[in-house]
Amino acid sequence: MMQQPLSPFDRQDAILRYVERQQRVSITQVCDQFAISLATARRDLEVLAQEGKLERVHGGAVALRKAPPEPPLSLRSAVQADEKRRIGARAASLINDRETVFLGSGTTVVEIAHQLHSRTGLTVITNSLLVMNALAGAKGVTVLGLGGELRPSEMSFIGHLTEQALREFRLDKVFIGVRALDIHEGLTNDYLPEAQTDRAILRAARQAILVADHTKCGRIAPVFLAPLKAIQMFITDSQTPAEFVDALNQAGIVTLIS
Repeated sequence: MMQQPLSPFDRQDAILRYVERQQRVSITQVCDQFAISLATARRDLEVLAQEGKLERVHGGAVALRKAPPEPPLSLRSAVQADEKRRIGARAASLINDRETVFLGSGTTVVEIAHQLHSRTGLTVITNSLLVMNALAGAKGVTVLGLGGELRPSEMSFIGHLTEQALREFRLDKVFIGVRALDIHEGLTNDYLPEAQTDRAILRAARQAILVADHTKCGRIAPVFLAPLKAIQMFITDSQTPAEFVDALNQAGIVTLIS
């Protein structure tokens, strides 16, 4: 019995799985694997790229680098610890006395808080319990904690109450972490409610600064947070690939290496 040809939808799904197995394929390989014309192969790859399922490159396509599920904050504190400390120190150097800044959740952002104890007249707004604890003894720093729904794995507050409280503030700078950062897909995260709160945080700032180590770069997590243009600056470590840094600079994102 002659096998029925695949529908365009089924064929594109099969092509996607093929690309994910091979990681990188040429258009010729797709033609040979699925017995289709060059025009059909190009069209299918373009459709999959437009849907954000793979990345088109010259002569073929590559699989997206998906970020693995993020473990709880308590298990991440010792991962890339030196890089996070350097990133935190570099970020803290951008904070001036008497500014009003927001520090988000995450292990890298907490490292910023540890560097601020000698500041004068600084106001820090945060939704992170760890940031609150880190700055509890800082005499020159006023800490304003946002309430909301506690997310125990991150020790941070998220949700409608958090987002509503953010509307009361006009911030000089926002420092925020992220699960994954990709040149084309922008900022992505693991958890939709947290991503929604992070969007509100980004909207509240005159200057939004992303802090993340090299393991977050060139990866994509399941939940879209914001496009690349939502941030003005990125602070990372020296292991971030040079081509990734160049692409960010070309996109107008000032990138600092700690």
